[in-house]
Amino acid sequence: MNLSFIYSLLFAVTLGSAEIQIQQLLGKWQLVHFDGIDRVKKSPEYQTSDSAMRANIEYKIKSRLENTIYNFIPGDSLLYTDYVNSAIVMKKAKIVLKKDNVLTIFDGKQMREAKIVELELNRMVLEPVSSTANGGGKLVFERIIESEKK
Repeated sequence: MNLSFIYSLLFAVTLGSAEIQIQQLLGKWQLVHFDGIDRVKKSPEYQTSDSAMRANIEYKIKSRLENTIYNFIPGDSLLYTDYVNSAIVMKKAKIVLKKDNVLTIFDGKQMREAKIVELELNRMVLEPVSSTANGGGKLVFERIIESEKK
């Protein structure tokens, strides 16, 4: 009986560490949480700022979350929103999904990497790969379910 429990546990761990396929990412994903926001809100600058300054920061945070969309399209492309001089722009990048579920995004001359630490049907958690100990924190995305047009 203990042997079957160990076998079941081993199977679950193996299944849980399976390599993610690009097809699982296809569709639109919206950023709903970023660990960096928590650090901003806990910072002395935020804590000691007046209500107008905090309201301005909250507005920027809300705007960033609402407007950060990743759209993985068939093939090896990602359409995503970004900020350039405080304006929201749509960009396109090439993506590669490497072993250990590391997503590499090639945008012109820039290359960024993030490990997919969690992927469910409607939730994805990315952790940027960084040479610094504090890489900015995890980004939590939720799949955008678009209703069918009649």
